[in-house]
Amino acid sequence: MDSTTVQTPKQVVQKTVFGVLMAISVGHFLNDMLQSIIPSVYPLLKRNFHLNFTQIGLITFTFQVTSSLLQPFVGLFTDRKPRPFSLVGGMTLSLVGVLLLSLAPSFIGVLGSVAIMGVGSSIFHPESSRLARLASGGKKGLAQSIFQLGGNTGSAVGPLLVALIVVPNGLRYIMWFILAALLGIIILSKVGQWYKDHLNSKAKNPAKDEPHLNLSKTKIVWSLVVLLLLIFSKFFYLACMSNYFTFFLIGKFHLSIQQSQLYLFVFLASIAAGTLIGGYLGDKFGRKYVIWFSILGVAPFTLLLPYADLFWTVALSVIIGIILSSAFSAIVVYAQELVPGKVGTVSGLFFGLAFGMGGLGSALLGILADHTSITYVFKVCAFLPLIGIVTGFLPDIEGRLKAKG
Repeated sequence: MDSTTVQTPKQVVQKTVFGVLMAISVGHFLNDMLQSIIPSVYPLLKRNFHLNFTQIGLITFTFQVTSSLLQPFVGLFTDRKPRPFSLVGGMTLSLVGVLLLSLAPSFIGVLGSVAIMGVGSSIFHPESSRLARLASGGKKGLAQSIFQLGGNTGSAVGPLLVALIVVPNGLRYIMWFILAALLGIIILSKVGQWYKDHLNSKAKNPAKDEPHLNLSKTKIVWSLVVLLLLIFSKFFYLACMSNYFTFFLIGKFHLSIQQSQLYLFVFLASIAAGTLIGGYLGDKFGRKYVIWFSILGVAPFTLLLPYADLFWTVALSVIIGIILSSAFSAIVVYAQELVPGKVGTVSGLFFGLAFGMGGLGSALLGILADHTSITYVFKVCAFLPLIGIVTGFLPDIEGRLKAKG
């Protein structure tokens, strides 16, 4: 990637820098592929260390908390003092976490390794989201979707690779994923150089500030609360699917671990497809409509899934993945426009909350599964998308931005 492709902030605004977007997307692919190792090896960890579902939930909780709590603070810090090569540092920590996970001797060792991976993730996401916005050329929804597409694709490919490489050979083979981390470090160092050149150019040619909305602080705060409720709904349900779908399939349909991992891959691949679709539709028709359809519109399918046979369970999981995933890019961009000039802080808050809700959801659902059953957990979570009705309280900010020119 040639760092001279951007000379001034004006050029960045006028032209979408697809080379940077693709590099960030690939970095996100590798980062989230490494993260996806954790839930993918749950059946192996459960068997090797004799874990119950509460302990499985605690593993996810540890990872998600370390990755979520730091993200808003990382975003706040980099809003004030950008760090072009912080993404390399985040990927390096992920590499260390993967190495330690492959060698973990006990349940405590597993918790320590996933905590390190969580810290790496917390450094990666706020700044990479900011970079996607900088390279968007005004196509903010599309840029966020390309960025998210990489992450969601990595989350889908990770379980497939685990099924092919790790499950047949044992946990030590997780070590092969270090190669992906090394590739990520190389790519993100190039991105960091582009970002550094952009900051130098911006310092010489200051760009006009982003337009502020004519909304009261109270309205902005309540809009953010609504968005956070939607994040809760979306990622609690995704925690159910991502962490316990394999156990649901194994328990209900008596599949093997590898077969269940392949169906998990199908679900996660549908999330990747829906992410790209949602960003495009958000730019074209308005982010509020995409958010409304994505969260509330998926409810009929989630309500049907626990009662379906194997074919329809997989088919419904694909429909759910496509519809539900279309909202996140729209939610992030909507929030960034609510609070202009705080891209890192907002990105860190929403990515952090997404991870936090996933971790909390996994822990609570694990406890619920131990006291009831996995099938009961899926029946309860099926009602979560109904929270999407609160989308109606969001203001029409696209109209206000267009009016400002």
